[in-house]
Amino acid sequence: MKRSRRERLSRLKKDVDILIPSFGRTSSLFLTLNSLAFQSFSSFDVIISDQNSNLAIEELEEFIILRRLLEQNGHNVEVRKNLPRRGMAQQRQFLLDSSKADLVLFLDDDVICEPDLVERLVNMIRIQQCGFVGSALIGLSYVKDQRPDEQDITFWDTKVEPEQVSPNSQKWQRHKLHNAANILHVQNKLHISKQNSKAYKVAWVGGCVLYDAKKLKQCGGFSFWEQLPLDHSGEDVLAQLRVMKSFGGCGIIPSGAYHQEFPTTIRNREVDAPLVLV
Repeated sequence: MKRSRRERLSRLKKDVDILIPSFGRTSSLFLTLNSLAFQSFSSFDVIISDQNSNLAIEELEEFIILRRLLEQNGHNVEVRKNLPRRGMAQQRQFLLDSSKADLVLFLDDDVICEPDLVERLVNMIRIQQCGFVGSALIGLSYVKDQRPDEQDITFWDTKVEPEQVSPNSQKWQRHKLHNAANILHVQNKLHISKQNSKAYKVAWVGGCVLYDAKKLKQCGGFSFWEQLPLDHSGEDVLAQLRVMKSFGGCGIIPSGAYHQEFPTTIRNREVDAPLVLV
C-alpha cells in the first residue's frame, strides 16, 4: 500500500522535536510556523499542543498551507488536542511526553526565529553538552530603548558547568539582560557574529529553549504540574533552574528569536512556580 508523505515523514525519527504550546493566538502561531519553514537545520519535526476548545487549528486554511510547506521541506507537523486546560506546566509536560527526539526545542507560539537559529542552538548544545541552550526574545518595539544598567553579560569562558541559581540571589539579576531589546543592543555593541556565537550565563530564558531531552526528564521535566493550580506562571523557569543545577544551561548570543509582543494569555500570575516549589 502506498503511504502518504505525512505517514512516511512520521516514521522518521529526527534529531529535534520543536514543541509548541498553543492557546488563543492562531495568527501569531502561523507566523511562528512560517519562520520554521526554511530553517537551515533540517532534522526536526513540529508538535503542537492545542488547547483551543472552540476551534481545530489543523482545519484552518492558513495552517493547512503552512503544514504543506513544512512537509515539503521534510518536517512532519502534528497537532495534539490537550483538553481540559490544566495550566502551562501540564501543557509542557504533555508536549515532552509526546516527543521521542533526543533534543526538544520548547518554542512559544508568539516567537519568530531567524533561518539559522535552530542550527545554531543545536550546534551550541552539542559543543557544550549541557542541559539547555536558550535564545532570549528580542522585543523590536524597544530597539530605541537603551538600558545600559540592564546589559551586564558574563560569558562562559570554559565549558558550561552546573550551577545553582535561586530567586532573589545575585545570579537571579541576570534576567534583566533579557528585558526589552537588551540582548540585541549587547550583541551589536560587542560585534558578536553568528559565525562566532557565544554561550553566556543566565538566570533563565523564556520562549525559545532547546533542551537535552534525557537531561530534562532526569530532572523531572514539568511533572510538578500537579502541585500547581491551573493559573500559574514560571513553570519554564523552575524546570530550567533544576536542569541548570544538575547539568548546566546557557544562553546563546546573537539571539535570533523575536517576540511578537502580543498580549499574554496568562493573566493571573499570582502563583510563580519557582517561588512556591523551590
